[in-house]
Amino acid sequence: MVLEPDDVVVNTPPTFGMYSFDCLVNGGKLVDVPRTDGPGFDIDVAAIKTAVLAHRAKVLFLTSPNNPDGTVIKPADLAELLELPVLVVLDEAYIEFCEIQESRMQDVLKRENLIVLRTFSKRAALAGLRVGYCAAPLWLMDYLWRVKQPYNVSVVAELAACAALDNPKYLQDVKDMLIQERQRLLSKLEEFDFLNPYPSHSNFLLVKVDGDAEKLKNYLALKGIMVRYYSGPPQLASCIRVSVGKPEHTDALVLALSAYSA
Repeated sequence: MVLEPDDVVVNTPPTFGMYSFDCLVNGGKLVDVPRTDGPGFDIDVAAIKTAVLAHRAKVLFLTSPNNPDGTVIKPADLAELLELPVLVVLDEAYIEFCEIQESRMQDVLKRENLIVLRTFSKRAALAGLRVGYCAAPLWLMDYLWRVKQPYNVSVVAELAACAALDNPKYLQDVKDMLIQERQRLLSKLEEFDFLNPYPSHSNFLLVKVDGDAEKLKNYLALKGIMVRYYSGPPQLASCIRVSVGKPEHTDALVLALSAYSA
């Protein structure tokens, strides 16, 4: 809807890979403004402003909490970037797991250049059903309706999404248990001298491995424990990402790590 060939999208890696993918598929040009190294993985506000203005960017993608590190964007930083002449797309796929910030969806009523993306995939565990949604300014909605596919949500997905909306207490209970287990998992991983887990406001933990991260990933796979391994970019080299599960999942991971020889 937005990009003409050679229009610029500003991206802030490391982050969700589909922003760059979709930019290139649509003939756009990608300008990466890397985040700082951990543990903060903060966005570089000054460098983003320079890139947006220098390249007359059409779109700026931001993610909060970010994937794969789980950090959030400071409200003051977002407010500063919303003053730029660019369409800001804020991806809040993991916002339900954040205990220190609320969604910025209400800000769309006051900001003509803000789109907020949300999903049922994470909190309601409907990832395979592809139920996402957005809040966009009224001036954009007419164009969004023009490009939207007529059969974009299946009957099964619609029923599942409605079922999730009908069970707010269940979803809140699951969220509370997951946040509690996230903290327990973090404390357990911190006990291993070859692991350096980063604090997270999402449903996963990014963990720096002191040693061969791929070897650790393969070892855990043989134990029936699947984790995400990163060989790059530089900020993520030698990292794994561990999803937060039930207490017994944490216990199984800790048991396997205790028997691991780095």
